Amino acid sequence: MGVTFLGNPVTLIGSQVKAGDKAPNYTVLANDLSEVTLDSSKGHVRLISVVPSIDTGVCDAQTRRFNEEATKLDNVKVLTVSVDLPFAQTRWCGSNGIENVQTLSDHRDLSFGEAFGVAIKELRLLARSVFVVDSNDVVTYAEYVNEVTEHPNYEAAIEAAIEAVIASN
Repeated sequence: MGVTFLGNPVTLIGSQVKAGDKAPNYTVLANDLSEVTLDSSKGHVRLISVVPSIDTGVCDAQTRRFNEEATKLDNVKVLTVSVDLPFAQTRWCGSNGIENVQTLSDHRDLSFGEAFGVAIKELRLLARSVFVVDSNDVVTYAEYVNEVTEHPNYEAAIEAAIEAVIASN
């Protein structure tokens, strides 16, 4: 699948995942610089929103939308992953009243980006994408947005998270 940034093709590093795959492990940093892995949220449905940089227009809107939806999604952990430094993520969340998503930084190793095939080689950013991982660590939804500057399919991702919760009960 070809992904573009501002219309220009980019190279994604890593292996892309699809529904039905076992979710790959990763190590990212929380706001307090502690390490967070897939196992950190084991047993929960996870909606993972991936953005290039939280402090840009579409990324801002995407994070706000999933923050709002998180209040309606019982038993779903909503994670936002970007390469922004944890300090910048914390400052942005505080300035924007974002309290229902956990922001995670992939700046150190691009561990998440490479594990999920969303690391953009040319820019050292993550390609816009959304994943739902069920409580058994199986990917139930994967969307790689073709043009990084466009929005993901919010409704499909939210529906997939709801379906994953129902299936786990």
